[in-house]
Amino acid sequence: MKNFKNYIQKRLERGLPGEKAQNIMRPAPKIERKNEMTYKPSTENFRNSSVLVPLVTWKEELEIMFTLRTAGIKHGGQISFPGGGREGDETIEETALREAHEETGLKPINVEAVGCLTSLYINHSENMVTPVVGFIKEEQEFCANPNEVDEIFTVPISKLVNGEFSKVEDWKLRDLDYSIPLWDVHEVPLWGATAMMLSEFVELYKEFLDE
Repeated sequence: MKNFKNYIQKRLERGLPGEKAQNIMRPAPKIERKNEMTYKPSTENFRNSSVLVPLVTWKEELEIMFTLRTAGIKHGGQISFPGGGREGDETIEETALREAHEETGLKPINVEAVGCLTSLYINHSENMVTPVVGFIKEEQEFCANPNEVDEIFTVPISKLVNGEFSKVEDWKLRDLDYSIPLWDVHEVPLWGATAMMLSEFVELYKEFLDE
């Protein structure tokens, strides 16, 4: 665990795989149309947001914590990282830690943030989302905020790396046919923007294993 923390901390200071790694899990329309799922800003008035990629360190292997969003809110019923919009003069890291605390009860003092992954623009909500990688230093209980989170769960990194739980399914979204890459690690599929951001982290972990 310590070796990986040292590795990822130094690796995040260099150039990242970026869009190439994110696009491994990009939902792809069967027929490309202009501005469909482009992940490129169409306006300068986008909102800066961040999410925490929370790494659980006290189990047999590294696990990643996710939330299942409460039905009825934006992206309700989907798997996500804890996070949200920047407030005031917060740093990206401060936003991610505040939102994680509000959504899951994760204590900011218990998180060692080691750096950021590549930002991802979500065109449907006009948010530029930056993932912050954080190691949870000590074991603690989590508490889901019912206004935002239905469930908190963790997934061993091996389930994401070995390909066993990777699938591609055909879905219809906004009246278009899409190929949807996903990880089948929960009764709800892990897909979309969360999967795209996670994909870059998984690629970095694969690099670490190959060292």
